[in-house]
Amino acid sequence: MRLIDIFILGFGNLLRRKLRTFLTVLGVIIGAASIITMLSLGFGMKEALRSQLGGAGSLTMIQVNESYEYSEISMGGGRGVAVVSSSSSSRSERPTLNAEAIKNFAALDHVVAVSPERSAYLRIVCGKLVGDVSVTGVDAAQMENFGFDLEAGQLLTPGEDGLVFGHYALYNFYDPRRQEWANFDDSQPPPVDVLAEGKVSLTFDHSYGNRRQYSDASQTAAGGGKPKLYKAKAVGVLDDDNWNYTWNVYMDINALNKIIKDNDKLQGAQSGGQQRSGRDTEEKYDLIRVKVDEVENVLAVQDVIKNMGYQPYSDAEYLNSVEGTYNTIQLVLGGIGAVSLLVAAIGITNTMIMSIYERTREIGVMKVIGAAIYDIRTLFLLESAIIGLMGGLLGVGLSYLLSRIINTLAASSESMGGAVDKISIIPPWLVLAALGVSSLVGLVSGYLPARRAMKLSALDAIRAE
Repeated sequence: MRLIDIFILGFGNLLRRKLRTFLTVLGVIIGAASIITMLSLGFGMKEALRSQLGGAGSLTMIQVNESYEYSEISMGGGRGVAVVSSSSSSRSERPTLNAEAIKNFAALDHVVAVSPERSAYLRIVCGKLVGDVSVTGVDAAQMENFGFDLEAGQLLTPGEDGLVFGHYALYNFYDPRRQEWANFDDSQPPPVDVLAEGKVSLTFDHSYGNRRQYSDASQTAAGGGKPKLYKAKAVGVLDDDNWNYTWNVYMDINALNKIIKDNDKLQGAQSGGQQRSGRDTEEKYDLIRVKVDEVENVLAVQDVIKNMGYQPYSDAEYLNSVEGTYNTIQLVLGGIGAVSLLVAAIGITNTMIMSIYERTREIGVMKVIGAAIYDIRTLFLLESAIIGLMGGLLGVGLSYLLSRIINTLAASSESMGGAVDKISIIPPWLVLAALGVSSLVGLVSGYLPARRAMKLSALDAIRAE
């Protein structure tokens, strides 16, 4: 028999028993839709996590801090290896975040940029308003590499006393003479337009501009003088997409170092806190950010930095940990869907066995008129494969409908703030895999009934009716 004749005969047999065929196909539809929908939730959770981390900071960045443990460093094989000592070690043996560290990080494979950071808590004066914020010094030449995206103005220029404000840092400003403290409400415009004002001032004196100045006793106790007022210029405002940068104010690290050093001299401080010696001011940083070329290389670079004796952290590390949990959840969800498909496979087997009992005479006649045994096998396998494929196709359609409903509900959910775009994502390869699996389930389910039909005696089949 020709394959087209077998196909027509098999399809006709399925249509003659419409209700039974529909119920069998329905089982495959539910199984395929269950697997696709369950797995799509896992893919959606992973993508949502990546999107959130991408908004909070680039996945290719590593934040390096000083290690909290004392360590002795031995270099070997071109790679730093940290051996943590349990004995008391001098503080100088702990690796510090200085110019030498920047040089070592920049020499690592897959590292494309390195930027030190140092912060000081200052009062910024803009017109009649003041704001107490954390001012962070960065390498002005590297700002573009580290995801500083502008809302207005421009980024810092190396060597200039410019300031770039995080979007929400502007909400810290208030009028000190009225003693009206900053009231954060991002539904309203910021209380100050720093770019329109242009010129601003910085000071360590957090009582500057108040109607009643606080006592300077804490500043003069060590024989220091009253903090100075340093002139600067607002040059840019960052957008609110990157939460790593949106609450601080940024300036060139060399300019900030000069301010800190000058204030240290004024206060006569030798060390400690923000008031450090001149040597520490020039060489030590609060943290160093490292930019890696690809996300896949972040953990490897992070391991090398950790072996140097530092304390690195990256969003990629957190992502890797959470995705492991999501993979387990996805496996469980997929297993639940697979149970439905297993039940559907049993249904297909039952349908095909019942079909053999009903078509015993037909099978006998086919053998008598010369139909090959493998033609009979092909007929039953084809019928079961059609059931599997039809169920898979309709299951894919149902899963897309369910996915759309889930995403619509998630986007409009008040508990999620409408911030979630998609929590159910169906990749194209999953659709193809579902169609292949459902067809394979149909073939496997029809194998035993097909063998039973092949072994049926022609004479016995004819006598049966």
